[in-house]
Amino acid sequence: MSYSITEPSRAQKWMAGILVVAYAVITLLPLIWIIATGFKSPSDAIAYPPKVFFTPTLEGYVNLFTTRTRQTAEFLAANPPQTWYQEIVAKYGMVIAGPSRFGERFLNSVIIGFGSTFLSVFLGTLAAYAFSRFKVPLKDDLLFFILSTRMMPPIAVAIPIFLMFRQLGLSDTHLGMILLYTAVNLSLAVWLLKGFIDEIPREYEEAALIDGYTRFQAFRKVVLPQAATGIASTAIFCLIFAWNEYAFAVLLTSGNAQTAPPFIPTIIGVGGQDWPAVAAGATLFLLPVMVFTILLRKHLLRGITFGAVRK
Repeated sequence: MSYSITEPSRAQKWMAGILVVAYAVITLLPLIWIIATGFKSPSDAIAYPPKVFFTPTLEGYVNLFTTRTRQTAEFLAANPPQTWYQEIVAKYGMVIAGPSRFGERFLNSVIIGFGSTFLSVFLGTLAAYAFSRFKVPLKDDLLFFILSTRMMPPIAVAIPIFLMFRQLGLSDTHLGMILLYTAVNLSLAVWLLKGFIDEIPREYEEAALIDGYTRFQAFRKVVLPQAATGIASTAIFCLIFAWNEYAFAVLLTSGNAQTAPPFIPTIIGVGGQDWPAVAAGATLFLLPVMVFTILLRKHLLRGITFGAVRK
């Protein structure tokens, strides 16, 4: 009977499969619970013991996207609800007064998150290429300095940044938050992308230069296509940070540029925290990053393993 030391046995495959499934269930359970809470009524959301089976309702999503005001029974009788979402709020003796601020906060997250991601990857690619291909004076010291900016928690410099933004007029602005998140993400982008560009043989560029390409043309037509995997992977990590960042968003924004993370926990319903609306907001907030990651998942997997085996 032949035996291979590299091929796992049937029992090992079953054990690995069980561990993967168990890990997936444990990881996805909180996410599934949040999504399910978005379709619960307020009473079901805070029920104890927690309700696994419940009657779904869109009350959380209605409360998320609208502001409501309480009215008298006479007013409600004279103005009966005309739509399904008006009927939902009418059960609590309320009417819809207008849209909520969630849409604006969500749009702010999109502008700031994707804007800072683009800027971080753009500047990080140029810096990484320079460090990888040119003789930069004190290169090792500069790379360590760039990396050292990630060694302290961002909140440690929150007060100086707050004072600086107030003097420069960048508080509560999209530009200020984009620049801040770019500065925080730039060190990550430079180090990740330098590793990818180091793996691209210099001979490709030298051949392009011999064929008459300029340095920029060689960079654009030879290096960038080869580094596309690393750029996509870096973009995902930068977007995740900018999308989920909370501390700076609380301190430096309050209205015009406030993102969704500080806004979602402040949603108040009848009698206190509106947990279905909070869960609905968290579910919708998760979707853009999830879609972005799924679209680039092949690049992400290749990017994580890129350079792991050298010839």
